[in-house]
Amino acid sequence: GITDVAREAGEELDLDFDAIMEQEEEPGLGNGGLGRLAACYMDAMSTVGIPAIGYGIRYEFGIFDQEIEDGWQVEKSDTWLKNGNPWEIARYKLRFPVKFGGHTEQYQDDQGSPRVRWVADLEVNGVAYDTPIPGYGVGNVSLLRLWKSEAPESFDFQAFNVGDYYGAVHAKIEAETLSKVLYPNDEPEAGKELRLKQQYFFVCCSMQDMVRLHVHTVSPDLEGFADKFVVQLNDTHPAIAVAELMRLLMDEHAMGWDRAWDITRRTFCYTNHTLLPEALEKWPVELMERLTPRNLEIIYEVNRRFLDEVSIRFPGDQGRLTRMSIIQ
Repeated sequence: GITDVAREAGEELDLDFDAIMEQEEEPGLGNGGLGRLAACYMDAMSTVGIPAIGYGIRYEFGIFDQEIEDGWQVEKSDTWLKNGNPWEIARYKLRFPVKFGGHTEQYQDDQGSPRVRWVADLEVNGVAYDTPIPGYGVGNVSLLRLWKSEAPESFDFQAFNVGDYYGAVHAKIEAETLSKVLYPNDEPEAGKELRLKQQYFFVCCSMQDMVRLHVHTVSPDLEGFADKFVVQLNDTHPAIAVAELMRLLMDEHAMGWDRAWDITRRTFCYTNHTLLPEALEKWPVELMERLTPRNLEIIYEVNRRFLDEVSIRFPGDQGRLTRMSIIQ
């Protein structure tokens, strides 16, 4: 309702309102239909008053800028953050650790219960950047919370002092690559690895943030988590969130499997934008074992218990077990 007022104010200052509007960069956060669907979710929930947080990655380079040369499309880098983003609020103190690689170890806690710890090869931080999403014609504002990856330590003095100048900043470069570019080409192995890293990175930060909100605003007891949070998975990209919530509940909050699985099953919903098999992501076991070993262990156990249920309902049907297994 303020467009005409802004246009008139611009004319008084000899400023072209339409030219100014053309200067504003679009956040290149999505690659097509899923991005539009997510934007519709956020606008609609804010407008009808459903409290919501949208989680994603704060990509430095978004989807490409399109130019037409000699009648053909030419893609240029989308540097939408080059002049800063006035709509976002950097939350530097809101950061979470994200682990990659390494191995898992079994141990007993103080109560003598068996537990698992993840000893990682690499750890990065996810830092929150918040963008308000105002509803239409109402006083409600939802939150878009995007994660930027950073190294826990940006500079290694030990490496620098012995002349390893590249090694001194290597961890910083590797960490920041995670939130550098939207949707890397996942045909080559390196692209597939980066894409899985990106997916786990923002899922891990987001689930930790939800647990933090529940502990600080509702109760340290996570028993009622599913009564306060519904996690809507927007297609397969954040699907590893199921295993990640199980990991947080069991490894970080000392829950047993049955209690954690009950909370997890009641927490998640799923949007599937297509039924075409090629649109449903699959990941090589070797890659998951190398990047997210603890999550793969949990997926194995989910699959084992699920197939036990299938065997009970359909005894002797080996073909059905093969078809319904999460892992091929």
